[in-house]
Amino acid sequence: MAVRHEFALDGGRTLDAHDSGLGGFPVIWMHPSPQTGAILEPLVSLGAERDIRMLSYARPSYGASTPSPGRIVADAADDVAAVADEFGLDRFAVIGSSGGATHALACAALLPDRVTGVASFSAIAPLSPERTHEFDWFDGMVAPGGLRAAMLGRAARVAFAASDEFDDDSFIEADYEALAGDWSALGDEANAANSAGPAGLIDDDMALVSPWGFDLADITVPVLLVQGDADRIAPRTHAEWMATRIRDAELRLIPGGHISVLSESGVAMDWLLEKSLQG
Repeated sequence: MAVRHEFALDGGRTLDAHDSGLGGFPVIWMHPSPQTGAILEPLVSLGAERDIRMLSYARPSYGASTPSPGRIVADAADDVAAVADEFGLDRFAVIGSSGGATHALACAALLPDRVTGVASFSAIAPLSPERTHEFDWFDGMVAPGGLRAAMLGRAARVAFAASDEFDDDSFIEADYEALAGDWSALGDEANAANSAGPAGLIDDDMALVSPWGFDLADITVPVLLVQGDADRIAPRTHAEWMATRIRDAELRLIPGGHISVLSESGVAMDWLLEKSLQG
């Protein structure tokens, strides 16, 4: 069972972290939005099969991690570095899903001397201030109300949260099958996070639509972009566009939706281990 560990950062914030306690090469999990920050059981088991030590942490305002007002995507790199330092890690890989996948890319850009590779599942691309993407950023999103509200400012996003309800059409049948099967822990964690309030999700949405604090072209470490071709939350066009902007990116487009793509987690771990040996 993973061990939970809370520790203080300079400035008074607290981070809520988790360690599988296993030996092997360290991989840090960046959780989706919303979650408590705990390591999902399938990841622990898949890691154990590959001699991987899985770790994770809750982003500010999730779990027991204290808020970081105005945080941007780039700030995740500092928190991940702090987690790595706390657990005595020098080099490590990162794997993230959904909102966590975006924050995982910050580690790729800003921690190149420590991160050996990043696997990004169902990531959303940065929102160009000039809206100059070669694709419609919202096209294919079934329920982008939270992100649209965030573009109007934090007050609008907070107001939206008061009546926000999950749109069942955001997931395809394969997603629901995954949540009823191997990835039921993800649904349990989302429910636990939601019961604690929307603060973490609001912070994530605000960070997603704000300048990230780095450019995709800054990324020099290997990145695996795993995307479902029928994703209704992070449409495939986002990953396809990012794959052309990250110099050492590999796009793995597979049949599936936002959650079902996590069936490729073992493949992603094998890829991360291969890159760690090359780095």
